[in-house]
Amino acid sequence: MRNSNSAHSDPSQASKDGGHKTVRRAITADAATVRELTRAAYAKWVPILGREPRPMTADYDAALREHLVDLLRVDGEAVALIEMAPKADHLLIVNVAVLPTHQSCGHGSALMAHAEEVARSLNLSEMRLYTNARFAENLRLYGRLGYRVDREEEHPQFGATVYMSKRLDAAGNEHSSNRKPS
Repeated sequence: MRNSNSAHSDPSQASKDGGHKTVRRAITADAATVRELTRAAYAKWVPILGREPRPMTADYDAALREHLVDLLRVDGEAVALIEMAPKADHLLIVNVAVLPTHQSCGHGSALMAHAEEVARSLNLSEMRLYTNARFAENLRLYGRLGYRVDREEEHPQFGATVYMSKRLDAAGNEHSSNRKPS
């Protein structure tokens, strides 16, 4: 999947749910879409955590100014997004959100692969992310995608956070990293 400021369409990119996929960089005018999509995607975690996960309360006006946010559209509808923050030596995945009606269709995996392409385009050879330890299905997905747990931290208000990483090589292959994030 390629990314640009305008929508990119690739006829070979049909999604598992039958629709045609495009990815485009979100702009500040997309803040409401990003917020609504994220709130819908994370709503299932509220009963597990007993509170709204942090992505549900994030300032997406600021995020769109400070980070790279790419929207995945299926047949023109925004159904998923990935928020990325380039750092000096890695690409941090801040948020991956998929509408509940489009989960288990491969969109999260496709966006993670897209993020790896973004990292390579920025000459970054490591991916990093963090997630709540209670998000078991997310941890399984990231593990299947080659991410390894670097560390866990307990926070009194938010619970345990799991920090994960994945090394990339220039040829498009990856290898896991057991290096601790700085």
